[in-house]
Amino acid sequence: MAIVRNLIATLVAAGVASICSIALAQGAAPSTGAHVKKSSASVERGRYLVRIAACNDCHTSGYLLSDGNVAEDQWLTGDSLGWRGPWGTTYATNLRDKMPKMTEAQWLKYAKTVELRPPMPWFTFRHMTDADLRAIYRFVVYLGPGGKPAPDYVPPDQEPKPPYVTFPAPPK
Repeated sequence: MAIVRNLIATLVAAGVASICSIALAQGAAPSTGAHVKKSSASVERGRYLVRIAACNDCHTSGYLLSDGNVAEDQWLTGDSLGWRGPWGTTYATNLRDKMPKMTEAQWLKYAKTVELRPPMPWFTFRHMTDADLRAIYRFVVYLGPGGKPAPDYVPPDQEPKPPYVTFPAPPK
């Protein structure tokens, strides 16, 4: 009887390992946010969306000023350029540090519910499909860790360290 139980346990373990291997080989994103080394159609879609949704414009240092000619290994690592307005001074987050700390499900919920300070157009997430949000998540996780944390938010009554861009007060 013990031999049969051991055989069943071995077969179950082998089956679980096989299913996991197949899922990873097909490009399934890890639910933990672990680094993905293999590209997939979803990762490629995420790369495309990051480009056309202008994520790099703020979240990749020097991207706009170099006409987008920044090596991909530097993408989405945040920036120290501040965006100052009536809300205070905000900085583009290092997405490669922030997003992998979430599961894919947590990212979807975050993207659909978050409200951030300007100039981040958080409301555009509401118009993205779950598939597109998953693709962006998978691409960011695929890139792996990089960069350092962006500077902390500076309240409106405090002077930020340069460089920063100043926005006018919104029209009334």
